Amino acid sequence: MKKISNLWQLMIGNRMRYVFSMLLMGVAVSFSLMIPIIVQTIIDSFIGGATIENEMASRLIDLLNAQEFVRNNLWIAGLMIVMITAIHGFFLFLSNKMSAQASENTAKNMRDRLYDHIQRLPYDFHKNSDTGDLIQRVTSDVETIRRFLSVQMMEVGRAIFMVSIAVYIMLGISIKMTIAAMALAPVIFLFAFMFFKKIEGAFKISDEAEAKMSTVIQENLNGTRVIRAFAREKFEMEKFSIKNRDYSDKTFLLIKYLAYYWSISNFICFISIGLVLGSGIYYAYRGEISLGEIYIFVNYEYILLWPIRQLGRILTDLGKAVVSSNRIQEIFDYRPETENSNEKTPKIMGAIDFEEVSFSYPDDKNREILGGLSFSIRQGETTAIIGKTGSGKSSLIHLLVRLYDCDSGKIMIDGTDIKEISKKWLRQHIGIVLQEPFLYSKTIKENIDFRSINSQESIHKAAEIASIHQVIKDFDKGYETLVGEKGVTLSGGQKQRLAIARMLINDYPVMIFDDSLSAVDTETDIAIREALSMRKKDITTIIISHRVASVFKADQIIVLEDGKVAEMGSHDVLLANHGYYHDIWQMQMGDEQSLSELGR
Repeated sequence: MKKISNLWQLMIGNRMRYVFSMLLMGVAVSFSLMIPIIVQTIIDSFIGGATIENEMASRLIDLLNAQEFVRNNLWIAGLMIVMITAIHGFFLFLSNKMSAQASENTAKNMRDRLYDHIQRLPYDFHKNSDTGDLIQRVTSDVETIRRFLSVQMMEVGRAIFMVSIAVYIMLGISIKMTIAAMALAPVIFLFAFMFFKKIEGAFKISDEAEAKMSTVIQENLNGTRVIRAFAREKFEMEKFSIKNRDYSDKTFLLIKYLAYYWSISNFICFISIGLVLGSGIYYAYRGEISLGEIYIFVNYEYILLWPIRQLGRILTDLGKAVVSSNRIQEIFDYRPETENSNEKTPKIMGAIDFEEVSFSYPDDKNREILGGLSFSIRQGETTAIIGKTGSGKSSLIHLLVRLYDCDSGKIMIDGTDIKEISKKWLRQHIGIVLQEPFLYSKTIKENIDFRSINSQESIHKAAEIASIHQVIKDFDKGYETLVGEKGVTLSGGQKQRLAIARMLINDYPVMIFDDSLSAVDTETDIAIREALSMRKKDITTIIISHRVASVFKADQIIVLEDGKVAEMGSHDVLLANHGYYHDIWQMQMGDEQSLSELGR
């Protein structure tokens, strides 16, 4: 029951529209069922001369003395049928329109809520989630629910109204004929339900085969340069052909199953119609039923059989909609990052202190990443952090911007514990350039001025400091050049410098380069660092790097080892210590290589 309630919760704000749509569907069904009754009256009363059983209709006809007139002008009956059909169509249109509006609004609201919720979920959720799965929940699962609410739920309402009203009318005419008409209805319904339940796996297999084929296409498009470089076009075509054939075969098998179902169900339906017709002839011969009433039963049988056999598939699809709603609810159940009203928004200058900071990731609490880490960074200083892979360099940055909170100890910024500062406020004042920058499929200008609040002069200045201004000017369209998806049209170094320019334009008081200079050549690295040193002196800069040429001019160099500070000091001090930093310097730069080559 809880699973159905999840689906009901997603309909908030549109429930009354669905209720009205159902009521309009009931009115439309009522008018559609009136047509066989009119035809029956024409056959039995106006043509056959039988008494009109409906007392009100009989009095009206007698009052107007219209029976003879209608008998001689049957076009009036035809006009009535056309008018009732038009009214039925009008109410059906209103019902479908309202259900379509409700389902589209529901789908839109779900997508908006999901996107907003996902944006506010903690970093740990995104790190451990499959991006493709999240996209499927926001798109395919929402579409599954929308389609069910828009079409199939209305079909359920239509079937309920149709069966209820038709059976009530038929029982009023002949109980025996009603039994004959409904005798095979349970058989048709059970056959439909069992069939679609049984081939539900076939639907899933087909969908999974399509997903595998789509994955091959996606990988091929994303890795087209690698494929061309290694001349793997033929291999990739063969790989795609295998997946395409697999999808085609499984889908064809599904279509074959469906063909069997519709053929068998049609056969059962024809048997049911034949049973009604045979019973009607028998009871008419015995004088228990009229020719017009046979017409009603045969028509109602045609009308009822389609929704009855569709109910089996609808119930199966209801299961899919419930599964989709539960998958969506799983995201909503994940608690987002919260902002407390009492959190501080102090002026951030850039003085940072780590005091006995320890940290382990939530999914691996037994492995300590940082243990008792302590150091200080003064405002306006450039601090470099180096260390082996896994020493905790990036984790340190995650803690500083509160993507995670430390297990013990404190991180202070300008004398305030960062746990007391609003996360949003903190991140608005700390800029980060990651090792693998992300660029949007927009122009270079839009990628640099991401918030669209800066002047052209500021954009050019940021690009100059990042040593990419001249490169951009050499492009045919300059700053209006589209960079393509994920910046595919740019080299690794150009993407990195563009990301650096995007951070610099915001003029953060604290700037962090998380191994982001590794993709640029040494000469460009020197040019960027020199341009940065000429900026305002009150900016605190943190450089994480494996390349000592990028960090040796820092005011302070911190060497991390197993989550602890192994060495700390200036370049000259660390060289004199003959520790890890000295060894790395020797390995990368040689024995006391001339520092003048590096811009010292």
